[in-house]
Amino acid sequence: MSGVLLPHPGTGAPFASPAPPGCGWPGDPAGPRTPVADDDDAVARLAARAGSLAELDAAVSVCRACPRLVEWRERVAVDKRAAYADEPYWGRPAPGWGDPRARALIVGLAPAAHGANRTGRIFTGDRSGDWLYAALHRAGFANRPDSVHAADGLRLTGIRITAPVHCAPPANRPAADEKAACAPWLDRELELLDAGLESVLALGGIAWTETLKAARRLGWSVPRPAPRFGHGAEARLERPDGRPLRLVGCYHVSQQNTFTGRLTEAMLDEALARLR
Repeated sequence: MSGVLLPHPGTGAPFASPAPPGCGWPGDPAGPRTPVADDDDAVARLAARAGSLAELDAAVSVCRACPRLVEWRERVAVDKRAAYADEPYWGRPAPGWGDPRARALIVGLAPAAHGANRTGRIFTGDRSGDWLYAALHRAGFANRPDSVHAADGLRLTGIRITAPVHCAPPANRPAADEKAACAPWLDRELELLDAGLESVLALGGIAWTETLKAARRLGWSVPRPAPRFGHGAEARLERPDGRPLRLVGCYHVSQQNTFTGRLTEAMLDEALARLR
């Protein structure tokens, strides 16, 4: 899908929308030669081959394995929301990001159509991200309380953020086969973080379920029956060498939860505190 050239809000430089790999978009992990996964088998192969988080993020950011998601994310990046008509859209998968030596990992659901699909950074550019990054700042994980775009100077310390699905899905609902296709990226991310990883915060039931599935695929010990998701739920997972990992449940920072009071700032702060 062809794009248009618009000034990036962080730099003022012109960028195509959707953003092609290697176009100079701030924070773009990929280059023109980054290999592209065009199907499920390629996802599995490229994920297994990634020798670092940087290499993994680059491959994630150019993935085209799910035709429905590719068509949707790129169409949104061209049609845009009226409020962002003068901004370029990322229009590609949003990879995980944060501290490469993270002790804690936050797992969400998928990029928002006009959030990460616009800005290129997960949980950035929408109200969900406003809630999350403000809480991360209060907890000492972030150097500032907001995330605007990839060139805003935000840094995370001790924590990384990812999702089991890296493309914005229609109606915020990825299909089962799309979650399965994306699973090798999460598996490899957990492997690359494994040495220092101590805890995972699952934002919502899908994140909880997909993290447990990844743990089983990696050969980690998961309690039986499977731990049930709930806000404040906690499960102990055990890696093959006996090292434990704490899985903590938290309601998702969606507007449906934050506007209704189902998730409050105090509840989110308490969940993040348990990651330490």
